[in-house]
Amino acid sequence: MIGHYARFMKPLPLVTFVSLIIAASFIAAGKAAAHCDTLDGPVVETAKMALKQGDVTPVLKWVNKDGEKEIREAFAAALKVRSLGEPARMLADTYFFETLVRIHRAGEGIPFTGLKPAGTIDPGFVAADKALMEGSIEELSAKLAKSAQEGIRKRFAEVLEKKKHADESVEAGRAYVAAYIEYAHYIEALNTLTSRDADEQHHLHATDVHKQ
Repeated sequence: MIGHYARFMKPLPLVTFVSLIIAASFIAAGKAAAHCDTLDGPVVETAKMALKQGDVTPVLKWVNKDGEKEIREAFAAALKVRSLGEPARMLADTYFFETLVRIHRAGEGIPFTGLKPAGTIDPGFVAADKALMEGSIEELSAKLAKSAQEGIRKRFAEVLEKKKHADESVEAGRAYVAAYIEYAHYIEALNTLTSRDADEQHHLHATDVHKQ
């Protein structure tokens, strides 16, 4: 039945549903951004520390073995240019940040679309990092579970109410179908998220980003 109606509506991206769940607890929907390609994200923060210390080792964990050689070369070049003055340092740092993030994302199978400004990290990622820093997932887990439950109940109530009037007119029928499709896709996305292992979810995320 879900498949029948889904043919008439373009499936919403999986990451959209992730954002909806997280946004219900942290911010309004629509402000979600990337994580590893922001200037205050963990990849660039590690790069800043590495450049300051003159040691490339800390950033190597963010790239796979195939990208290590290019990162080492870019790091060495950046260190040389940084010594030429403040304008040169800024250019060298930006060059290295872009190179590192590009190779990191390539390793995930995701295209690099440029560095994003600080302060644009998806709040879900911020919450995930905060939980890691605090060493506990309980608070975040409870918030996400509550958001998901509220999302399910809200959509279920709407589609159930519209179903009662679906046969009263064409408009009422269409309203029911629209509510049903939103409800069905929401459940489908949550089920996909909770029934797949980490490797499968990473593949789904990378594939979905390519489609956007």
